[in-house]
Amino acid sequence: MREVFNLMPKQDGVSWNLIISGYASQGLCIDALKAYKLMLEDGRMSLNRITFSTVIILSSDNGWIRMGRQIHGQIVKYGFKEYVFVGSPLVDMYAKAGFIYEAEKVFHELPERNVVMYNTMIMGFLRCGMVRESRSLFQDMPERDSISWTTMITGLTQNGLDREALVLFRKMRLEGLGIDQFTFGSILTACGGAQAVEEGKQIHAYIVRTSHSDNVFVGSALVDMYSKCRNIKYAETTFSRMLNKNIVSWTAMVVGYGQNGYSEEAVKAFCDMQRNGVEPDDFTLGSVISSCANLASLEEGAQFHGRALISGLISFITVSNALVTLYGKCGSIEDSHRLFDEMYVKDEVSWTALVSGYAQFGKATETIDLFEKMLVHGFQPDGVTFVGVLSACSRAGLVDEGKVYFESMVKERGITPILDHYTCMIDLFSRAGRLVEAKDFIEKMPCTPDAIGWATLLSSCRTRGNMEIGKWAAESLLQLEPENPASYVLLTSMYAVKGNWAEVARLRRAMRDRGVRKEPGCSWIKYKNRVHIFSADDKSSPFSNQIYAELEKLNSKMIDEGYVPDVTHVMHNVEESDKIKLLNHHSERLAIAFGLIFIPPGLPIRVVKNLRVCGDCHSATKIISKITQREILVRDAVRFHLFKDGKCSCGDFW
Repeated sequence: MREVFNLMPKQDGVSWNLIISGYASQGLCIDALKAYKLMLEDGRMSLNRITFSTVIILSSDNGWIRMGRQIHGQIVKYGFKEYVFVGSPLVDMYAKAGFIYEAEKVFHELPERNVVMYNTMIMGFLRCGMVRESRSLFQDMPERDSISWTTMITGLTQNGLDREALVLFRKMRLEGLGIDQFTFGSILTACGGAQAVEEGKQIHAYIVRTSHSDNVFVGSALVDMYSKCRNIKYAETTFSRMLNKNIVSWTAMVVGYGQNGYSEEAVKAFCDMQRNGVEPDDFTLGSVISSCANLASLEEGAQFHGRALISGLISFITVSNALVTLYGKCGSIEDSHRLFDEMYVKDEVSWTALVSGYAQFGKATETIDLFEKMLVHGFQPDGVTFVGVLSACSRAGLVDEGKVYFESMVKERGITPILDHYTCMIDLFSRAGRLVEAKDFIEKMPCTPDAIGWATLLSSCRTRGNMEIGKWAAESLLQLEPENPASYVLLTSMYAVKGNWAEVARLRRAMRDRGVRKEPGCSWIKYKNRVHIFSADDKSSPFSNQIYAELEKLNSKMIDEGYVPDVTHVMHNVEESDKIKLLNHHSERLAIAFGLIFIPPGLPIRVVKNLRVCGDCHSATKIISKITQREILVRDAVRFHLFKDGKCSCGDFW
């Protein structure tokens, strides 16, 4: 190209434009700008609207705003400022860079404006969150095409106005305009954001009747919409019927599984994607690592960590943040912190992931130190960050500090508390035994606590033996969720401790009559890529004889170390010996015994439990860690417990 250009006896505007666009199309942007400079030196007679449009787009695409401003000056100097063909990319450049008022000035200075100019200006307003201005300009348009409508629908969705986007889509259909893949993609995103599954189904039916049903872009948007609407079965069906799948569609399915709590299916879908020859991007890999974190599956997560290193995707902040979260949720907080330190670029999510990881361990001092460092480095905490800080204060009994951070969040940061924050505060007062303060806090809340909040208070009332506030919490929980077993179970426990077996029987009859079932406690441990699940007094495992023999040996050694079973944790009116037997066969102890038998010495035993660890098992596991000299990590429904040398990381405050 260059040789032919140089051989020309004379270059005109067309040949100069071709050489500039030729360089630009090959990514040789600096050469394109050098050619433009030579063109200017060649004389203004060669300049035309195509020249300026090309170099403005080039400056915009590369973020060269200072260069774009200089070219804008030359546009004015050489008399091209009134050309729509030049004005449209100028408006787009300024709007993309956030200089919306400069974009608006260029727009209004043009004597004539076509539909493309209007669409560009509307997109600029919406990109800057100026919804009112975009609406006004949209209404003032002398004519609108399908792009105008799609731009408005997309912008409203991006600004969180999903319902308004749906209304506008209906009006677009009444106008009889053609709807393309981009319109469908935007309106399906709006349906997902608004949880409008019925409208989404109607649009899906309309798509089937058109030629877009086999479009991979539309199919991916449908999978994403159903996933966000918590209808994972529809998402699966839509995905399975897609004739063509790309990285976007596979990612939509992987993310959909993860968002809906189907973490194992997310990992399986990721593996299926690889078998189909589709290579993951940073978003897909980050999503599947997050699913491993939710499963507390360190082994699989570590494999994906290896893949991230080999593929180079670990350099993406999405993947690095997911790995920091993974190791934090799997109890390897040192690895989590090491990865965090190795990150070249960190954002608010990175800091929040590490803060939350330390909070789950109840390491309040480290959590607060990290939070303060985050502020020093200029990062702004969000609501999730404060959940981590408040929960750390709660688990360490730092009531006064927690109150200060809560007030700081509202007054200094301007963050409106949500139920998670209020639940943390209820937990903060309740764990510290300040039940009256917890009650006062609830009565002053602008909203009613959710089931977790009431159950948190009720659980502490059970621990402290406060029947009065306990009954109030139980009645409130029953009124909110009559089918929730927590109120029955915790009240039953309170009466059982006091030996009031008549009330225990009455509550159990009420549960039976209402069809309320208590979630059975279970614990699981992973060994050789297989998950071994145990419930209390479980003998279904093929290794039951070995497990129970191991427990018998442990019990005799534990008694020698001063272990005394706490039978108040047994809610059955049976003999003392039977209560002790029931305690000895709790699910976490069966899982720990399995780990002692099969997990090689020197490696930590990692157990996950779906409910909160009971006080007796907590005491027993401390002694087991001492007599076996093993590190035992238990992740229950509330937090991590790292047992080592007869001590627990929670400091017996959980």
